[in-house]
Amino acid sequence: MEQIPIVIIDDHPLFREGVRNIMDAEEDFKVLAEGISGDQALQLIRDLRPRVALVDVNLPNMNGIQVTRQVTSERLGTSVVLLTAYDDVEQVLHAFRAGASAYCSKDVEAGKLVDIVRHVARGFYVVGDQVFDETGLEQWLSSGVEAVRRPHLEGDVDAFTPLSPREMEILQYVTRGLSNKEIAARLGISHQTVKNHMTAILHKLDVEDRTQAAVYALRHGWVRLQDTRK
Repeated sequence: MEQIPIVIIDDHPLFREGVRNIMDAEEDFKVLAEGISGDQALQLIRDLRPRVALVDVNLPNMNGIQVTRQVTSERLGTSVVLLTAYDDVEQVLHAFRAGASAYCSKDVEAGKLVDIVRHVARGFYVVGDQVFDETGLEQWLSSGVEAVRRPHLEGDVDAFTPLSPREMEILQYVTRGLSNKEIAARLGISHQTVKNHMTAILHKLDVEDRTQAAVYALRHGWVRLQDTRK
């Protein structure tokens, strides 16, 4: 029997152990490694090339959506299943735009998680109780964006585009209360460049100001509260 190689990334030991126990109980699954941060997730995926990675959204250093986007951009061939306590339609859209193969709540039943892993290992995408091929996912994404798009965003194809690594880095500094000038100094870029990135961030998140952007990032688990005190 061909086994499905898997890595598990979550910094909560009890939850990670629970997921591992579920995976280990299946004869067709093989857990290759575990990690506790976004940086570790990327390194493990690059080194081991698992077929499936179970990744928490709210990770230290780099969140799960950032990890997913990097895995996609590097064409590493791993299907990412994002696990999260922040379950809302906008977060789901961001996750799949970044390249996730599945997105599910952390209170998912064990049998359902097993089914999800098997589906994504075969190249399918799982949204709630729905299983899509690539064409079906694109249709679902289009209808989903249209359903949550605000009136002034009509026709805006950039809505729900994932934030770039630099934009996410700037957003993390925003949640710590740094001004554009302070962010520019930290990153060694111009004040105007930071302003341009902030404009793009507000546009992509469909928020009106930097405070709303910071709240959005915290509410969706993209940035941790403890990070704001660094």
